[in-house]
Amino acid sequence: MLVHLDDLLKHAQANGYAVGGYDIVGLEFLEAIVVACERDAAPAILSLAESHFAHYDFDLLMPAVVEAARRASVPMAVHLDHGATAETVTRAIRLGCNAVMVDASHLPFADNARITREVAQLAHDCGVPVEGELGYVPGVEGEDAELHPGEVRMTEPEEAGRFAAETGVDCLAVSIGTVHGRMRGAPQLDFERLARIRDAAGVPLVIHGGTGLADEQYRALVAAGMTKLNYYTALADAAAGSIHARAAARPDAGYTALLAGVRAAIAGEVSRMNGLLGASGRAADARAACRPWREVVHAIAFNFDGTRDQDWQRDALARGVASLSAIPGVRAVEVGTAVWEGARYRHFWNIRFASPAVVKSYAAHPQHVDYADRVFRPAAADRLSTDYRIDQHD
Repeated sequence: MLVHLDDLLKHAQANGYAVGGYDIVGLEFLEAIVVACERDAAPAILSLAESHFAHYDFDLLMPAVVEAARRASVPMAVHLDHGATAETVTRAIRLGCNAVMVDASHLPFADNARITREVAQLAHDCGVPVEGELGYVPGVEGEDAELHPGEVRMTEPEEAGRFAAETGVDCLAVSIGTVHGRMRGAPQLDFERLARIRDAAGVPLVIHGGTGLADEQYRALVAAGMTKLNYYTALADAAAGSIHARAAARPDAGYTALLAGVRAAIAGEVSRMNGLLGASGRAADARAACRPWREVVHAIAFNFDGTRDQDWQRDALARGVASLSAIPGVRAVEVGTAVWEGARYRHFWNIRFASPAVVKSYAAHPQHVDYADRVFRPAAADRLSTDYRIDQHD
C-alpha cells in the first residue's frame, strides 16, 4: 500500500519506532525488501538515491518500484534520496516518488536553506513531502568517499529549529557521528546532541550512514529521536557476500546461479534492521494511521472548431503534450481520439497528476496558462472537463 510519508513518520515518531529507508539498486533489492517487510509486518520506505543512478535506468526502474509499493501488504512510501537539484526532484515526482530529499548540506547554512526552501515549495505544490539535511555525513572509503567527500560536520541543535522553520521541510537528516559506507573503528555517536536537535527541530529526524553500528546503538538512536534510518551498504555487502560464497563453491556457476541467494541475503539483513528499529509488527497500526496515496486525472473531452485544419490540430496537441508534461507534478499527458464516429466528443486529454494538490498548482502554472489561453481554449470552446481521483481497492 503506497502511503503518505509524513503520516508514516508521524506514526513512527508517536509510537517510538523508526522506519527503514532501504536503498534500491536493482530488482533483486526491490523484491527482497518487500518480501522481508511483508514477512515482518513492517512499514518501510523504498528509496532511490541519485548517487546510484549510474547503476540503473531510473526511468525504467521506477514503474516497478511504484507498483511494488502499491501491491505490498504493508504501508510503503517511494522516496528520492540525495536529490541534488530541483530538476531531479521534478523528474522523480513525475516518475512516481511520493517523497523527495534535496541535499544541499555541503553548502553554507544560508545557501542550503535557500535551495531547500525552493525545492520544498516546488514539492509541496505537488503534495509531496520533503527531507532536507543539515550538517554533513561524509563517506569514508571507496565509492562512498567519492560520492560524499570531505569531513564530518555535526548538526548544531540551535540551527536545526531555524532551518526547519525557514525551509518548511517535513523531516530533517542530521549529522551526529555516522558516515556513509562502512565504519572505521568503533563509531562514537552523540545521542545527547540528537535529543537536543529533536527538541529544537520539531520534525521527524533522519539518520544517514546507518551501516556498521552496534545493535544497542540502533535502539539508542530510536530512543533519542531518530524516526527514519537510511540503509544501503549492509544490504549491498549481504548481496556481494552471497555471490562470493557461491562463486567460491561453484567456480563454473552461471549468472543466475550466482544470484540465486542474493534476495534471501538482502531480505535477512532488512529483517534484522526492522527488528532493531522496532518496526516489525507495526504495519497494521501504521496502515490505519496513514492516508493512501491517490493520484488524480484531469480529463477533458473536446471538439475543435471548424476553422482549424488537421495539421494545425496535430501541431497544437503535440505542443500541448510537450509543454504540459514539463509542469511539476504532472506524471503523464495523453491525447486520444474517440473510437466511434458518432461520439459526442471527438478528442480527449488525460493528464495524470501526482496528487490532488497538483490540481491547484497546475491550474496556475505559467506554462499551462499560456497554452490554455493562447492555443487550446480559443480553438476548443466545445469541451467538458473534470478531475477524478484514482482509487485503489485494497
